[in-house]
Amino acid sequence: MGHALPDDVENKELGHLSSPNNEQLENYSSVHKVGLPPRRKFVREFADAFRETFFSDDPLRPYKHQPKSKKFILGLQFLFPVLEWAREYNLNKFKGDIISGLTIASLCIPQDIGYAKLANMDPQYGLYSSFVPPLVYAAMGSSRDIAIGPVAVVSLLLGSLLQDELDPVNDKDEYRRLAFTATFFAGVTQAALGFLRLGFLIEFLSHAAIVGFMGGAAITIALQQLKGFFGIKKFTKNTDIVSVLKSVFDSAQHGWNWQTVLIGLVFLVLLLVARYIGKKNKKLFWIPAIAPLVSVILSTFFVYITHADEHGVQIVKKIDKGINPSSVSHIYFTGPFVAKGFRIGVVAGMVALTEAVAIGRTFAAMKDYQLDGNKEMVALGTMNIVGSMTSCYVTTGSFSRSAVNYMSGCQTTVSNVVMSLVVMLTLLVLTPLFKYTPNAILSSIIISAVLGLIDYESAYLIWKVDKFDFIACIGAFFGVVFVSVEIGLLVAVSISLAKILLQVTRPRTALLGNIPRTTIYRNIQQYPEATRVPAVLIVRVDSAIYFSNSNYVKERILRWLRDEEEKLKAKGLPDIDFLIVEMSRN
Repeated sequence: MGHALPDDVENKELGHLSSPNNEQLENYSSVHKVGLPPRRKFVREFADAFRETFFSDDPLRPYKHQPKSKKFILGLQFLFPVLEWAREYNLNKFKGDIISGLTIASLCIPQDIGYAKLANMDPQYGLYSSFVPPLVYAAMGSSRDIAIGPVAVVSLLLGSLLQDELDPVNDKDEYRRLAFTATFFAGVTQAALGFLRLGFLIEFLSHAAIVGFMGGAAITIALQQLKGFFGIKKFTKNTDIVSVLKSVFDSAQHGWNWQTVLIGLVFLVLLLVARYIGKKNKKLFWIPAIAPLVSVILSTFFVYITHADEHGVQIVKKIDKGINPSSVSHIYFTGPFVAKGFRIGVVAGMVALTEAVAIGRTFAAMKDYQLDGNKEMVALGTMNIVGSMTSCYVTTGSFSRSAVNYMSGCQTTVSNVVMSLVVMLTLLVLTPLFKYTPNAILSSIIISAVLGLIDYESAYLIWKVDKFDFIACIGAFFGVVFVSVEIGLLVAVSISLAKILLQVTRPRTALLGNIPRTTIYRNIQQYPEATRVPAVLIVRVDSAIYFSNSNYVKERILRWLRDEEEKLKAKGLPDIDFLIVEMSRN
């Protein structure tokens, strides 16, 4: 029978190999009574374990015994954080939010038009998706810095998955209906994960896999823009690099439109220079933020006065005027497309959720405030459900816009409201002005935007730290670039799960040695100065022991014992008399 020892008796550093003496044990036992915890019924024990596992972060737990009116108010504040922070809102905060909102609006309008093309949707649907969803998130979201709207990776993924089911040109209406259906189920998936406290599921997609997936998606998106950049009319529907480059070189035989190439090249250089200036001097963040809108205005004016559209320069043409029409009746709730919409929605929703949570946590850490991941999922899910009913496709947090939002001094989600109102004004008044906007400038804007998704520094760090993680990173990258976006995502998830299973079934073990002149024991491979204790083998297991890894741990320790005894025997040293397995996880 073991004894529970106080901190001053128990030795956790392996500094002494002997047990506490009997006098210490007797003194401790006479003061503290050691017994078994009270027995509980199976149903109660299971319910408590379930609650602790899935609802341990329940924010309403401290208020369980409050009056019903108080509970109702707290419940509303939980679902709508705006009711809590709005009481402390003031003019100074509004000044920061209005500047941020106007800045990200200038960035989002040209991006939205381009991202809609990635999803094979008409340009106005990109603007629709930056009007209603940000308003919903402003009331329900807990991140102060996320800027909501369409993003490149999700737009490409959604467009790729949808066109596998329907032709976006010949079956335009059905394609759009399937897009709204997928958006609805993406929202349902996200909200359900939040309500059920299942947000940990997105953690199965490791950071390394995300870095590789995002980098591969950036390359794929940039290659897709070569169609508009060179003015190519017949272009492959595949997204892999081989098919895209073959399509580009085949079109070169018929000649590219030099006016289109000139427009694209000049403004791409302008956008990259603006981005470089903003990166070198953080105070000039507004230059890369307004550069896309300025580029659209200048290129549109140039095409209009030179009639370049009559010489082969492809333009946006008509963008429907007016705010979001209702699309409730367009969502498939019955028929064969329901299952397809559900499958596409779950995949797109999970990717969108992963990106938004990662962005939210990044900026929350920078501003030192707490971000409730489950609350975020509910907000994002509700946002996409409402969006699906108002002619929007899947939206999430945009990293480029969120970074601009943060640097321009946003204080609350009101910046999203300001951005949304500017987009509404654009839809009501300004859409006819985009008629002569060349497709080449939209391609240039997207190319310059997605270059920031290629995080080669993180990839190099992953290589230095963990080679298996690097395999996950590079596997996801090549899967996206050489096959398709969905295959790259599948590779990323598969390798991430494989790593988790390997870590559970094959936990890391290490031989420990004593750091000279201390009572500290460390891994002898990491600390060359650590010395072994004569006749003692100390092994550390860096994981809990489960049925799935117990045999491996046992065999690993026995193999170490055999190897060490053979080495000692060859050197004529004493055999090992004691084996210590250190399993504490401090």
